[in-house]
Amino acid sequence: MKKLFVVCVLALLAGCGDGQSETVSTKSASVIPASMNGKLAKQLFGAVPEGSQQSPAPYGSYAKGCLAGGVELAETGPTWQAMRLSRNRNWGHPELINFVQNLSRFAATQPGWAGLYVGDMSQPRGGPMLSGHRSHQIGLDADIWMLAPKRLNLSASERENISSISLRRSNGAYTNDNYTRQHMNIMKAAAKDPRVARIFVFPGAKVRMCKEEKGDKSWLRKVRPWWGHHYHFHVRLSCPKGMRGCVDQATPPAGDGCADAQTWVKNILNPPPPDPNAKPAKPRREYTLADLPNQCVGVLQSR
Repeated sequence: MKKLFVVCVLALLAGCGDGQSETVSTKSASVIPASMNGKLAKQLFGAVPEGSQQSPAPYGSYAKGCLAGGVELAETGPTWQAMRLSRNRNWGHPELINFVQNLSRFAATQPGWAGLYVGDMSQPRGGPMLSGHRSHQIGLDADIWMLAPKRLNLSASERENISSISLRRSNGAYTNDNYTRQHMNIMKAAAKDPRVARIFVFPGAKVRMCKEEKGDKSWLRKVRPWWGHHYHFHVRLSCPKGMRGCVDQATPPAGDGCADAQTWVKNILNPPPPDPNAKPAKPRREYTLADLPNQCVGVLQSR
Protein backbone atom coordinates (compact mmCIF):
# COMPACT_ATOMS: atom_id res chain seq x y z
CA MET A 1 0.00 0.00 0.00
CA LYS A 2 2.80 2.40 0.85
CA LYS A 3 4.53 1.72 -2.48
CA LEU A 4 1.25 2.27 -4.32
CA PHE A 5 0.84 5.63 -2.57
CA VAL A 6 4.38 6.64 -3.61
CA VAL A 7 3.68 5.73 -7.24
CA CYS A 8 0.43 7.70 -7.19
CA VAL A 9 2.11 10.77 -5.75
CA LEU A 10 4.89 10.57 -8.31
CA ALA A 11 2.41 10.12 -11.12
CA LEU A 12 0.61 13.28 -10.08
CA LEU A 13 3.89 15.17 -9.87
CA ALA A 14 5.63 13.94 -12.95
CA GLY A 15 3.42 11.90 -15.25
CA CYS A 16 5.69 9.19 -16.58
CA GLY A 17 9.46 8.84 -16.36
CA ASP A 18 11.97 6.18 -15.36
CA GLY A 19 14.24 8.45 -13.29
CA GLN A 20 17.43 7.44 -15.08
CA SER A 21 18.74 10.99 -15.52
CA GLU A 22 20.98 10.66 -12.46
CA THR A 23 24.02 10.28 -14.76
CA VAL A 24 23.30 13.49 -16.70
CA SER A 25 25.72 16.38 -16.21
CA THR A 26 24.43 19.37 -14.26
CA LYS A 27 25.03 21.44 -17.41
CA SER A 28 23.12 19.21 -19.82
CA ALA A 29 19.58 19.83 -20.97
CA SER A 30 16.75 18.33 -18.95
CA VAL A 31 13.08 18.49 -19.82
CA ILE A 32 10.80 19.53 -16.99
CA PRO A 33 7.40 17.83 -17.33
CA ALA A 34 4.45 20.18 -17.74
CA SER A 35 3.00 18.91 -14.44
CA MET A 36 6.09 20.22 -12.61
CA ASN A 37 6.83 23.33 -14.62
CA GLY A 38 6.32 26.57 -12.73
CA LYS A 39 5.58 24.90 -9.41
CA LEU A 40 7.61 25.76 -6.33
CA ALA A 41 10.35 23.23 -5.76
CA LYS A 42 9.44 22.99 -2.08
CA GLN A 43 5.95 21.83 -3.00
CA LEU A 44 7.29 19.14 -5.31
CA PHE A 45 9.93 17.78 -2.94
CA GLY A 46 7.79 18.20 0.17
CA ALA A 47 5.08 15.97 -1.30
CA VAL A 48 7.21 12.87 -1.86
CA PRO A 49 7.17 10.47 1.11
CA GLU A 50 10.07 8.15 0.23
CA GLY A 51 13.57 8.25 -1.21
CA SER A 52 14.22 7.51 -4.87
CA GLN A 53 15.36 4.09 -6.04
CA GLN A 54 18.66 5.41 -7.37
CA SER A 55 22.28 5.20 -6.36
CA PRO A 56 22.88 7.63 -3.47
CA ALA A 57 24.08 10.99 -4.80
CA PRO A 58 23.79 14.60 -3.64
CA TYR A 59 23.25 17.06 -6.48
CA GLY A 60 23.94 20.77 -6.23
CA SER A 61 24.79 22.74 -3.12
CA TYR A 62 23.54 22.61 0.45
CA ALA A 63 20.99 25.38 -0.21
CA LYS A 64 20.14 24.59 -3.84
CA GLY A 65 20.01 20.92 -4.68
CA CYS A 66 18.42 17.53 -4.16
CA LEU A 67 19.24 13.98 -3.06
CA ALA A 68 19.06 10.76 -5.05
CA GLY A 69 18.85 7.45 -3.23
CA GLY A 70 18.21 8.99 0.17
CA VAL A 71 18.29 6.65 3.18
CA GLU A 72 15.97 6.95 6.16
CA LEU A 73 17.46 7.17 9.64
CA ALA A 74 15.53 4.65 11.71
CA GLU A 75 13.05 6.46 13.93
CA THR A 76 14.60 4.79 16.99
CA GLY A 77 17.97 3.12 17.40
CA PRO A 78 20.08 1.86 20.30
CA THR A 79 21.54 5.33 20.92
CA TRP A 80 19.26 7.79 19.08
CA GLN A 81 15.73 8.90 18.38
CA ALA A 82 14.57 10.97 15.41
CA MET A 83 12.37 13.86 16.49
CA ARG A 84 9.34 15.58 14.90
CA LEU A 85 8.48 12.53 12.81
CA SER A 86 5.54 14.30 11.18
CA ARG A 87 8.03 16.40 9.20
CA ASN A 88 9.55 13.31 7.53
CA ARG A 89 12.99 14.91 7.59
CA ASN A 90 15.00 12.00 8.99
CA TRP A 91 16.58 11.19 5.61
CA GLY A 92 20.07 11.65 4.25
CA HIS A 93 22.97 10.35 2.22
CA PRO A 94 24.31 7.05 3.65
CA GLU A 95 27.39 8.94 4.91
CA LEU A 96 25.14 11.17 7.02
CA ILE A 97 23.21 8.21 8.41
CA ASN A 98 26.47 6.53 9.40
CA PHE A 99 27.82 9.75 10.91
CA VAL A 100 24.71 10.33 13.06
CA GLN A 101 24.75 6.75 14.32
CA ASN A 102 28.45 6.94 15.17
CA LEU A 103 28.09 10.26 16.97
CA SER A 104 25.12 8.95 18.93
CA ARG A 105 27.20 6.02 20.15
CA PHE A 106 29.85 8.44 21.37
CA ALA A 107 27.19 10.61 23.04
CA ALA A 108 25.95 7.56 24.93
CA THR A 109 29.34 7.37 26.67
CA GLN A 110 28.88 10.84 28.15
CA PRO A 111 27.53 11.15 31.71
CA GLY A 112 23.81 11.93 31.65
CA TRP A 113 23.38 11.21 27.93
CA ALA A 114 21.62 8.08 26.69
CA GLY A 115 22.49 9.05 23.12
CA LEU A 116 21.14 11.78 20.84
CA TYR A 117 17.84 13.35 19.90
CA VAL A 118 18.19 14.03 16.18
CA GLY A 119 16.32 16.95 14.67
CA ASP A 120 15.94 17.84 11.01
CA MET A 121 18.14 16.15 8.45
CA SER A 122 16.70 16.19 4.90
CA GLN A 123 13.48 15.31 3.14
CA PRO A 124 13.38 11.90 1.39
CA ARG A 125 14.65 13.41 -1.86
CA GLY A 126 16.21 16.50 -0.39
CA GLY A 127 15.33 19.75 -2.11
CA PRO A 128 13.86 22.92 -0.61
CA MET A 129 11.67 22.37 2.44
CA LEU A 130 8.11 23.48 2.93
CA SER A 131 9.15 25.40 6.06
CA GLY A 132 12.27 26.28 7.97
CA HIS A 133 15.72 25.66 6.55
CA ARG A 134 17.21 27.08 3.39
CA SER A 135 19.94 24.42 3.51
CA HIS A 136 19.56 20.70 4.35
CA GLN A 137 18.82 20.08 0.65
CA ILE A 138 21.36 17.42 -0.37
CA GLY A 139 21.26 14.99 2.55
CA LEU A 140 24.48 16.12 4.23
CA ASP A 141 23.14 18.32 7.07
CA ALA A 142 21.80 17.30 10.48
CA ASP A 143 20.55 19.17 13.53
CA ILE A 144 21.51 17.62 16.87
CA TRP A 145 19.42 18.66 19.86
CA MET A 146 21.08 20.22 22.89
CA LEU A 147 18.69 18.29 25.15
CA ALA A 148 20.48 15.31 26.71
CA PRO A 149 18.25 12.23 26.26
CA LYS A 150 17.42 10.50 29.50
CA ARG A 151 15.47 7.78 27.70
CA LEU A 152 15.10 6.61 24.13
CA ASN A 153 11.56 5.25 24.16
CA LEU A 154 9.64 8.45 23.46
CA SER A 155 6.36 7.92 21.65
CA ALA A 156 5.60 9.63 18.35
CA SER A 157 3.35 12.04 20.25
CA GLU A 158 6.06 12.86 22.78
CA ARG A 159 8.51 13.56 19.97
CA GLU A 160 6.11 16.12 18.52
CA ASN A 161 5.62 17.95 21.80
CA ILE A 162 8.87 17.75 23.71
CA SER A 163 11.21 20.70 23.27
CA SER A 164 14.97 20.94 23.26
CA ILE A 165 16.74 23.32 25.64
CA SER A 166 18.52 26.58 24.88
CA LEU A 167 22.14 27.02 25.93
CA ARG A 168 22.41 30.74 25.21
CA ARG A 169 22.39 33.85 27.39
CA SER A 170 22.44 37.54 26.42
CA ASN A 171 21.22 36.86 22.89
CA GLY A 172 23.96 34.33 22.27
CA ALA A 173 26.92 36.23 23.69
CA TYR A 174 27.27 33.76 26.56
CA THR A 175 26.18 30.28 27.57
CA ASN A 176 23.65 29.69 30.33
CA ASP A 177 23.49 27.10 33.10
CA ASN A 178 22.23 24.41 30.70
CA TYR A 179 25.63 24.23 29.04
CA THR A 180 27.78 21.28 30.15
CA ARG A 181 31.17 19.91 29.29
CA GLN A 182 29.35 17.05 27.60
CA HIS A 183 28.00 19.45 24.97
CA MET A 184 31.55 20.43 24.14
CA ASN A 185 32.75 16.83 24.10
CA ILE A 186 30.04 15.81 21.63
CA MET A 187 30.70 18.75 19.30
CA LYS A 188 34.43 18.05 19.54
CA ALA A 189 33.87 14.42 18.55
CA ALA A 190 31.75 15.58 15.61
CA ALA A 191 34.36 18.10 14.48
CA LYS A 192 37.12 15.49 14.59
CA ASP A 193 35.25 13.27 12.13
CA PRO A 194 37.08 13.87 8.82
CA ARG A 195 33.76 13.86 6.94
CA VAL A 196 32.56 16.98 8.76
CA ALA A 197 32.97 20.29 6.96
CA ARG A 198 31.39 22.67 9.48
CA ILE A 199 29.44 22.81 12.72
CA PHE A 200 27.20 25.82 13.32
CA VAL A 201 26.52 26.96 16.88
CA PHE A 202 25.76 30.27 18.59
CA PRO A 203 28.80 32.52 19.20
CA GLY A 204 28.87 32.28 23.00
CA ALA A 205 29.26 28.50 22.85
CA LYS A 206 32.25 28.72 20.55
CA VAL A 207 33.92 31.36 22.73
CA ARG A 208 33.43 29.18 25.80
CA MET A 209 34.81 26.10 24.07
CA CYS A 210 37.83 28.11 22.96
CA LYS A 211 38.50 29.01 26.59
CA GLU A 212 37.90 25.49 27.91
CA GLU A 213 40.02 23.65 25.36
CA LYS A 214 43.52 23.48 26.87
CA GLY A 215 45.02 21.17 24.27
CA ASP A 216 44.99 21.13 20.48
CA LYS A 217 42.42 23.67 19.26
CA SER A 218 42.60 22.78 15.59
CA TRP A 219 39.20 21.04 15.70
CA LEU A 220 37.59 24.38 16.61
CA ARG A 221 38.25 25.61 13.07
CA LYS A 222 35.19 23.66 11.94
CA VAL A 223 32.97 25.14 14.65
CA ARG A 224 31.50 28.31 13.17
CA PRO A 225 29.46 30.94 15.04
CA TRP A 226 26.06 31.61 13.55
CA TRP A 227 22.73 33.15 14.53
CA GLY A 228 20.30 30.88 16.32
CA HIS A 229 21.69 27.38 16.82
CA HIS A 230 21.26 27.41 20.58
CA TYR A 231 18.56 24.71 20.78
CA HIS A 232 20.62 22.50 18.48
CA PHE A 233 23.96 22.46 16.72
CA HIS A 234 24.07 21.93 12.98
CA VAL A 235 26.52 19.48 11.45
CA ARG A 236 27.40 19.70 7.75
CA LEU A 237 29.35 16.98 5.98
CA SER A 238 31.63 17.52 3.01
CA CYS A 239 30.61 16.07 -0.34
CA PRO A 240 31.42 12.34 -0.35
CA LYS A 241 34.33 11.32 -2.54
CA GLY A 242 33.46 10.76 -6.17
CA MET A 243 30.21 12.73 -6.06
CA ARG A 244 30.89 15.02 -9.03
CA GLY A 245 27.44 16.62 -8.96
CA CYS A 246 27.88 17.78 -5.35
CA VAL A 247 29.13 21.30 -4.60
CA ASP A 248 31.18 21.78 -1.42
CA GLN A 249 31.08 24.94 0.65
CA ALA A 250 34.35 26.86 0.79
CA THR A 251 36.65 25.58 3.54
CA PRO A 252 36.68 27.60 6.77
CA PRO A 253 39.39 30.25 7.15
CA ALA A 254 42.74 29.10 8.53
CA GLY A 255 43.20 29.00 12.30
CA ASP A 256 40.91 28.02 15.14
CA GLY A 257 38.44 30.87 14.57
CA CYS A 258 38.35 31.83 18.23
CA ALA A 259 39.13 35.51 17.62
CA ASP A 260 36.38 35.67 15.02
CA ALA A 261 33.88 34.21 17.50
CA GLN A 262 34.94 36.80 20.07
CA THR A 263 34.20 39.51 17.49
CA TRP A 264 30.71 38.10 17.06
CA VAL A 265 30.20 38.35 20.83
CA LYS A 266 31.52 41.91 20.90
CA ASN A 267 29.06 42.90 18.17
CA ILE A 268 26.17 41.26 20.02
CA LEU A 269 26.96 43.18 23.22
CA ASN A 270 27.78 46.44 21.44
CA PRO A 271 26.09 46.42 18.05
CA PRO A 272 27.82 48.61 15.47
CA PRO A 273 25.71 51.44 14.04
CA PRO A 274 23.83 50.59 10.84
CA ASP A 275 25.50 51.50 7.57
CA PRO A 276 23.52 54.41 6.12
CA ASN A 277 24.71 53.48 2.64
CA ALA A 278 23.71 49.85 2.86
CA LYS A 279 21.33 48.75 0.15
CA PRO A 280 18.19 46.97 1.29
CA ALA A 281 18.37 43.24 0.96
CA LYS A 282 16.57 41.79 -2.01
CA PRO A 283 13.60 39.63 -1.09
CA ARG A 284 14.43 35.95 -1.43
CA ARG A 285 12.82 34.25 -4.39
CA GLU A 286 11.30 30.81 -3.96
CA TYR A 287 13.01 28.23 -6.16
CA THR A 288 11.28 26.34 -8.94
CA LEU A 289 12.61 23.08 -10.32
CA ALA A 290 14.30 25.03 -13.12
CA ASP A 291 16.57 26.66 -10.52
CA LEU A 292 17.93 23.32 -9.29
CA PRO A 293 20.46 20.99 -10.94
CA ASN A 294 19.05 19.15 -13.94
CA GLN A 295 19.39 15.78 -12.18
CA CYS A 296 16.68 16.85 -9.74
CA VAL A 297 14.03 16.24 -12.41
CA GLY A 298 15.12 12.61 -12.55
CA VAL A 299 15.22 12.41 -8.76
CA LEU A 300 11.56 13.42 -8.61
CA GLN A 301 10.56 11.12 -11.47
CA SER A 302 12.35 8.06 -10.14
CA ARG A 303 10.34 5.34 -8.43
